[in-house]
Amino acid sequence: MPEFDLNKTSGRLAALNDMTWSDHAFLRVWWTNAHWISDEMVRTNQPWPFQIKRWAGRGIKTVVNLRGGFGASFHQLEKDACAREGIVLENFTVTSRGAPTLEQVTGAKALFEKLQYPALMHCKSGADRAGLMSVLYLHFRKGEPIEQAKRMLSLRYGHVRQGKTGIIDYFFEQYLAHAKTSGLSLIEWTERAYDPDRLKAEFQSQKWADVLVDTIWRRE
Repeated sequence: MPEFDLNKTSGRLAALNDMTWSDHAFLRVWWTNAHWISDEMVRTNQPWPFQIKRWAGRGIKTVVNLRGGFGASFHQLEKDACAREGIVLENFTVTSRGAPTLEQVTGAKALFEKLQYPALMHCKSGADRAGLMSVLYLHFRKGEPIEQAKRMLSLRYGHVRQGKTGIIDYFFEQYLAHAKTSGLSLIEWTERAYDPDRLKAEFQSQKWADVLVDTIWRRE
């Protein structure tokens, strides 16, 4: 993965060019998939540096990167933009096609307790990983039941539950089914009765949705 010297004009232009085409950022110049899910949290797709500046102007104090991608052009530019605008950048990596782990669930709770708000969280498209974390945010931070909070996993945000990314929906559905008889909280269930490997093995996506999400939309 190339390193870009953002202190040089040539390096910054190279990073922007790489982000534009390799990360499909040309699609996100106008389409931000931005939605305020509370008065203190907004979910979006991967922001451009100029968009981070705009969000800073709207009072955003923290950006949460859910993608990882450390060293990639998009992350180098994001890190630089946040530093320029005085925004705290938090990195909390989750996946869109894997069953959430206990560490991710408990880590999300701890993350939402420590963030400086207002905050913005993003993945690449703002559809799947942002949806997962939005459910957890509304549940842990705002006290919403999972039944209500899982509206964050919706086609409205570009999330397709029939594809491999639907494993996120399946995770919450299995918890709700178990919670009806056990009365366990989400964290208690993930600690005592949850097997991520078994959940992933049980989940079945639909071929047409996999083609749409993975081949046509080329989701991460």
